Amino acid sequence: MPHEKIIEASSKHPKPADRKFTYGTAGFRMKADLLDPVMFRVGLVAALRSQKLNSATIGVMITASHNVPADNGVKLVDPMGEMLEPAWEVYSTTLSNAATDEELAAEYQKLADQLKIDTTRSAKVVIGRDTRESGPALLKALTDALDAVGAEYEDHGIVTTPQLHYIVRCINTHGLYGNPHENGYYEKLGDAYKQLMKAHGVKQPTKFTVDCANGVGAPALHKLAEYIGSDIFQVEIVNDQINEPSKLNFQCGADFVKTQQRLPPASKVENMVRCASLDGDADRLIYYYNDDKGNFRLLDGDKIATLAASFIGGLAKDANIDLNIGVVQTAYANGSSTDYIKKILGLPVICTPTGVKHLHHAALAFDVGVYFEANGHGTVLFSNNAIEKIQELEPESPGQAESLKKLRIFIDLINQTVGDALSDLLMVEVILAHKHWGPKEWDNNYTDLPNRLVRVEVTDRTVFKTTDAERRLIEPATVQKKIDELVLKYSKGRAFARASGTEDAVRVYAEAATRGEAEELARLVAEIVAQY
Repeated sequence: MPHEKIIEASSKHPKPADRKFTYGTAGFRMKADLLDPVMFRVGLVAALRSQKLNSATIGVMITASHNVPADNGVKLVDPMGEMLEPAWEVYSTTLSNAATDEELAAEYQKLADQLKIDTTRSAKVVIGRDTRESGPALLKALTDALDAVGAEYEDHGIVTTPQLHYIVRCINTHGLYGNPHENGYYEKLGDAYKQLMKAHGVKQPTKFTVDCANGVGAPALHKLAEYIGSDIFQVEIVNDQINEPSKLNFQCGADFVKTQQRLPPASKVENMVRCASLDGDADRLIYYYNDDKGNFRLLDGDKIATLAASFIGGLAKDANIDLNIGVVQTAYANGSSTDYIKKILGLPVICTPTGVKHLHHAALAFDVGVYFEANGHGTVLFSNNAIEKIQELEPESPGQAESLKKLRIFIDLINQTVGDALSDLLMVEVILAHKHWGPKEWDNNYTDLPNRLVRVEVTDRTVFKTTDAERRLIEPATVQKKIDELVLKYSKGRAFARASGTEDAVRVYAEAATRGEAEELARLVAEIVAQY
């Protein structure tokens, strides 16, 4: 047991006595200057997790996604590219809050004993980070811990969060999922895109604009576009200034577009031109456009989910293959999208608490589970059963053969490990090309109820506790009753409040029959929340 080495290395990364850390929905996330001791302790957790799983490779991603440049964060990735097992979130929190170096070493030993982990076994970790200035220093804190316990690690440098998830899965499936490096990612997705566009007979795709939030998605999209080729992927990339750290997520990115309900200032496009935005670590995707009258129109995660579910359902029908297809949403999903999925597409909908780990788990209940948060974070999961059906079915007609072929290629287009803005971008472009749709035709599937999302700073977000997939508050005791009374006053009104999983704030969502009513309802609910 490397007890003394842990104490010696940890002394370089002391924990502030007045700080309590919690592994939340996005891992650990906070001001970057507070993160150094957390990073060291995450390294210990990553090594133990690998050893517990018979030396499977574990991923560590250093990122704060859509947060401001001064923040940073870290999260662990399990062997199949999925989020960390929930029990290990608790272990991570425990180790991160050990008060002294000696206590940390003792907690490390205690956890190893409790879980019967052979700490002489090889531990394997792969690391990625986004473009934040704080990344290199935090990487050093992480590798100090890995060195202290003798773990093997490979630093993949600046990569998107989904690319790291992809690499982890590729390593642990011994290349069956793909080649375990950044170029392998571009090749797998890019080849699938090219084959599907060829199958659709697309010769001149329409040009569109992508805002990369001045984050890690910018170099990745440039490389992906170069690999695919401009003959079938005509994209104009804006907000790609990764060498100016202060511009990260500033007046751009998926979160900006979703909350501000307008184009980023850099996206100076004509009416009816479709645009998209990534977030800072490229795991969220939002589409939008200005209509022929110059009015902003949002095509968010709900719109992407319905587009994907409709397309996959159509292919399955044409291929004459029976697949249990379902859609997973959160409380933030627009009521109109839920009605469309249930009544028009005829598909089941599950509502889960916010956080991709909840949606991902629920999506596993289907042969094909489509999950997206309204903020644009999501993907499509194909079960092993579905993949076997699609791969093994013998077609009885040319039409059925063509649909089966498209389904098989479509599986490779999707990064099933986690929500992936670049994979989702290619998926949307393929579907729109197949349907010969522009943004207006896509938007016309259904009309969103006007809605408003408000961020409310509070003294203590932990006092806000929810039930019913976060759609209702149970604490503070009287708040939900006040929200209910307000909602009754508005046509098609709906509102809820929940503590943010990533910031010291409460998020208030409201929708109603008109824009004015939605904004008024959101403001009034926010005023109630602000009192706490």
